[in-house]
Amino acid sequence: MGIGKLVKYEALHSNPIVFEKAPVLKGKWYDFFKNQHPIILELACGKGDYTLGMARLFPDKNFIGVDIKGNRIWSSARITVLENLQNVAFIRDQIDKINEYFLPGDIEEIWITFSDPFPKNADHRRRLTSKKFLSVYKQVIKKGGLIHLKTDSDILYNYTKQVLADFPSVIFKDYDDVYGMDKNEELFGIQTYYEKMHLNESRTIKYLCFTLS
Repeated sequence: MGIGKLVKYEALHSNPIVFEKAPVLKGKWYDFFKNQHPIILELACGKGDYTLGMARLFPDKNFIGVDIKGNRIWSSARITVLENLQNVAFIRDQIDKINEYFLPGDIEEIWITFSDPFPKNADHRRRLTSKKFLSVYKQVIKKGGLIHLKTDSDILYNYTKQVLADFPSVIFKDYDDVYGMDKNEELFGIQTYYEKMHLNESRTIKYLCFTLS
């Protein structure tokens, strides 16, 4: 029998690396990590595949996964403790609240990996690369900080490029077929749970890397 949601939520409440709707560390993240290393966010982190994968590869950087789904964060937080990763934390809250957790320039990079594309046009403002969200990211990311989007969705990929055409920004990399172009090793070879599922369904993976001006 699996572990019930109530048990998982209770574990989250007492987990010292999980912060639930409580921006108590704004301006204090370097004290929490006990270093001055760069801080990188994975937004809508789900099972935290990129958060954990990059934390293993780059012990000289700090990684924070953000998601509203406590069930998913419980799983990745548990792995963090089991592997004794000292450079990982999680925030359980809405993505548009991240400016309540960080000071301007606190964030070095942002990763958005296989977030919900919200395919209906009426829901476009809910997409994590809408102007609404980009304006929030601009408040916390350092000048010149990179934002990475990895997705299987043509809708989200094309929408993001349209938004960036009207939002002060610079696109550095634009891969319309990560695997066809043999670029995934450049993205650290990490595959998320959803990415593996999409690849099994023969979907094409896209990638954008950009900064906000």
